[in-house]
Amino acid sequence: MDSDLFSRRRAERFAQLLDEANGGRRHHVRSRADGELTALVEVSRRLTADRPDVDVDAEFRTGLRAMLVATAEREGVGAPAKTATGVRGALLPAITGRRARARGAILVGVAAGAIALSGISAASENALPGDALYGMKRSTERAQLALASSDIGRGQLFLDFARTRLDEASSVRDDRLGFSAVLDDMDADTRQGVRLLTTVAAQRSDPTALDAVDTFLAGQRQVVSGLLDRPDHADRERTRRSLALLDAAGKRTGALREAIACGLPAPQASDTLGPAPAACPADR
Repeated sequence: MDSDLFSRRRAERFAQLLDEANGGRRHHVRSRADGELTALVEVSRRLTADRPDVDVDAEFRTGLRAMLVATAEREGVGAPAKTATGVRGALLPAITGRRARARGAILVGVAAGAIALSGISAASENALPGDALYGMKRSTERAQLALASSDIGRGQLFLDFARTRLDEASSVRDDRLGFSAVLDDMDADTRQGVRLLTTVAAQRSDPTALDAVDTFLAGQRQVVSGLLDRPDHADRERTRRSLALLDAAGKRTGALREAIACGLPAPQASDTLGPAPAACPADR
């Protein structure tokens, strides 16, 4: 089936379901996508009904408006129908009108949802594991990664998220499983960030990307070391594993700096921390 036609039909059906949810007339049609689309309509309804009491940044509103205007222009929402002759010409205005309403409904839904989500995202910034908004906090982080324009940007974001996980771990009390789970996530973010930035440095033979890693490691190690005073032995052992990871990352950036300085080619071997360089020859 033509994917463009399929997408238009889904959009038109979504517009119908949105219209029905807002008190409009019922459409006596069904589609195989109704289950998925109904779930999206319910999300839209909840976001609209349960908007958090958070001010939306004016810059966000301006950017959102520009995006919606550009999308409307690209999709032809509000544009007059092209003239045509015969039966096709008689049907075209009605079809175009339905498509315009469908696209318009989706734009309105996107706008309302984005504004509501921006407020929820702001409200979730200080959420901790177990809080109602913690899932939204993590979803916002994944969205940031998806929007990052380069591996350097993604790498720095992962390191920022590792710092956030460390702040959360410091706040988790009397919950051994929760503490360990947060440190697991922190270590995973650390590996991802280090791997992306060391890979960029090796590929470009430029140690600049390693500066962000070394700055992260210095601050992170100091705070992680402070978790060694927790009374639970298992917590202290788990903390030592995170410290060992930071030490390994520091050794990796040091080895890469040396390899770049002595002109070695980009390493072929790699692991969870990125390229694993060989030692420089002793005669260099």
